[in-house]
Amino acid sequence: MDESEGSGPDGDDSEDGDSGERGGRPVSLGTASAAPGEVARGWFEVAELPTGAAERLPVVVANGSGDGPVLWLTGGVHGDEATGVAVVQDAIATLAEDALAALAGAVVAVPVVSPAGLRRNSRHTYYDDEDPNRHFPDADAESARPPKLQERIDARLYAAITGETVEGAVEGPASAGRNGSGREPVDPPVAEPAGTGVVADALIDCHTAGVASEPFAIRDRVLYGERRSEDDAVALSDELGRLVDAFGFPTLREYPAAEYVEENLQRSTAGAVLNEAGIPAFTAELGAHSVVDDALVEAGVAGVFAVAVEMGILAAEDVPDSVGRPIDRPTPAPVEFPVRRFRGPTTDVSGLIRHRVAAGDAFAGGDVLADVVSATGERRGTVRADRDGYVLGRAEGLAVYEGDPIGNLAVRDDGDLVVPREDDDE
Repeated sequence: MDESEGSGPDGDDSEDGDSGERGGRPVSLGTASAAPGEVARGWFEVAELPTGAAERLPVVVANGSGDGPVLWLTGGVHGDEATGVAVVQDAIATLAEDALAALAGAVVAVPVVSPAGLRRNSRHTYYDDEDPNRHFPDADAESARPPKLQERIDARLYAAITGETVEGAVEGPASAGRNGSGREPVDPPVAEPAGTGVVADALIDCHTAGVASEPFAIRDRVLYGERRSEDDAVALSDELGRLVDAFGFPTLREYPAAEYVEENLQRSTAGAVLNEAGIPAFTAELGAHSVVDDALVEAGVAGVFAVAVEMGILAAEDVPDSVGRPIDRPTPAPVEFPVRRFRGPTTDVSGLIRHRVAAGDAFAGGDVLADVVSATGERRGTVRADRDGYVLGRAEGLAVYEGDPIGNLAVRDDGDLVVPREDDDE
């Protein structure tokens, strides 16, 4: 097994757009290149820093001996979301050590998508202090300005995941050494795919949510319209549902379409891969940020292996005994009806928030979720649920202002999973 940095792409991109069965040839991303039956670790350069150093993403490529699909694992797009990074690291390490010989296909892991966020242990980067997970390509996005650095980084990663050239793409960087540095400069706004044989058949993007949050998986609604027909959207949604169900965490549907687009979630990692490229992709929310939750790491790794089995990358009997089943790990949802994400409800008054419910608690419409009190402890108001659901986690902080949400909830959802892009029904 080769775990050294590989030789990188061989310059022949004639097969970069291939997905599914790869014919037993090597796969590569950046400097990591793995022959069949090998694992390679390396780096994928995505930008040049003002100091002249490269901004590069760590990558691990596990290439099975047999043909099969390609599963991508990404983590750390927010620099303080530690458990997601650990899940990607441990899943690929367990696969490489205990299941590589049985692998039919490839697994591509990028444990840290935002090195700039990781360096300061922050959700945002210092490039422009915006959410790095809202800048992936969207053909409907309009802007009169050139793309900023984060958009360029996200476009390069998206191109590697999907095998697509992003709209407005130019020729890729010239050969290494053009600037005398011995590595390829990354001048153009977007780049050609930087890998061979690594186009995704599915993607799991590993995150964490808020303080003391319950773990869950987010199933985005599939949008149709100019991008795809309703029938194609239904087929894509069904395929996505199989993988999310296999992952084994309580599942939340994403916001309704209008709110989804307003929040730019179609430009998140999973949102763009799903709704722009048409590749099944979902987000795993693995508890609280900033510290690694070892129990949720184990649950996330079990979920990854279950998805690999569902995709046909591994047979169920080849899952290591140490991994187990996802159903044995996370606590089931406390309600049986379908739910979606909801940030709220909001306060009508300012003050200090005193919660009456904790993460994992179920509630009914009309139940009091929190009190708002003055700094001297006098009650100023109450916050009630306007529908049934359960608590995912509390909003951070003690002070609230008028209009602030008091928590993250899972609320009853009777909406469709396949919707027009501009649909605003709940």
